[in-house]
Amino acid sequence: MLCIAGCASFLSQSDETKSLLRQGQTSQALKDLKEKSSAEGKDQLMYMLDYAMALQISGDYRASADAFIKADRLLEEKDYHSVSQVVGATLGAEEMVQYKGESYEKFLLNSMNAINYLMLGDYDSALVECRRINSKISSFKMEGREAYELSPFASYLSAIIWESQKKYDDAYIEYEAAYKLDPTISGIAGDLIRSARLAGRDQALAKWKKEFKSDQNALDEELNGRKNGEVIVIFQQGFGARKVPRVDEPRFPTLRTEYPKTTVAQVELTPIESSTGKIYTQMNKTRTVYDIDRMAMITMDKDYNSLVARRIGGVAAKAVVSDQIRQKNELLGSVAWIAMNLADRADLRQWSTLPSKIQMARIFMKPGKYDLKVLGLDSSDVPTGDQLSSQVIEIKAGKKVFVNFRSLR
Repeated sequence: MLCIAGCASFLSQSDETKSLLRQGQTSQALKDLKEKSSAEGKDQLMYMLDYAMALQISGDYRASADAFIKADRLLEEKDYHSVSQVVGATLGAEEMVQYKGESYEKFLLNSMNAINYLMLGDYDSALVECRRINSKISSFKMEGREAYELSPFASYLSAIIWESQKKYDDAYIEYEAAYKLDPTISGIAGDLIRSARLAGRDQALAKWKKEFKSDQNALDEELNGRKNGEVIVIFQQGFGARKVPRVDEPRFPTLRTEYPKTTVAQVELTPIESSTGKIYTQMNKTRTVYDIDRMAMITMDKDYNSLVARRIGGVAAKAVVSDQIRQKNELLGSVAWIAMNLADRADLRQWSTLPSKIQMARIFMKPGKYDLKVLGLDSSDVPTGDQLSSQVIEIKAGKKVFVNFRSLR
């Protein structure tokens, strides 16, 4: 019964956190999460990740970065199962095992922290997060993990950061890695052509120009990247799919999409001054570069068979234990069998404050000062009320300006 109460407690906390964030009551959300993330236990990592994410949503990028660092350390410390927890999970529920995070969550931890450092203008620390991502990817490959578990967004974001610091060869390597993992990333063709040229990789440049010769946008972006600056708006869309028990088999989890109201962000750039006297507002929409919900569903599907195997073993173990009790006391044996099976529920723990998708708008602009606005739009291009306050940005030739926008509706 304790595990059922624990499950209910987590789900209640998750719903309350998201409700408070949607209502703008971030202080209360942070207060609740800070207390839970500070308490040691099997669920500490989960609450720490939500706490770090909530800090980022509130705009406290420094505190969020510190919390993500603690979560990463906690992840390394807690990446094991104690004997007592395994026994408990076998006879009870998966929730009795230490929460270690899903594979995609482990990469997103460092990606989200890199975003914090980009917003703080601390590019050296952002690059440290990139190196940690690469280290995790190397470990996954050495363990023979499947390609689907590797994060194209982690590689793509790393490439952008390397490029912003003029580490062009590193940038090219990461763009190519992202392309191999997901060739459908919007704008990746232009990124490959541009980074190959900047890295002096003539053979690769010729290859990509030939491969993407019909992609005029890719060629235009490569040309614009030579003389202009770039605005990169990172849009984190809504809240991700929620874990719920399967209808046909409640012992196993499945995902239920939340369907956020805000589906895309519109970026508006208006020059503060114009040499011609005419001022035009350029409008661009963000495009998906990483579908977190889709990756979560793939992960769950891949893990389903191993979950079933564990639960079959668990049912057998419960039968043995209850039979041993029944031999001494018929009533107690029957009660034990019922109690253990009632406790055997789907593990619904997750990093609940993650967005459903990561979208980006990468816009090359002439050097100068611009008024920037970001509006959230629904599927009919109607404003949803999600928006980023208007701000003045300065674009410099060969430089990148980073903007982070999170919708909560």
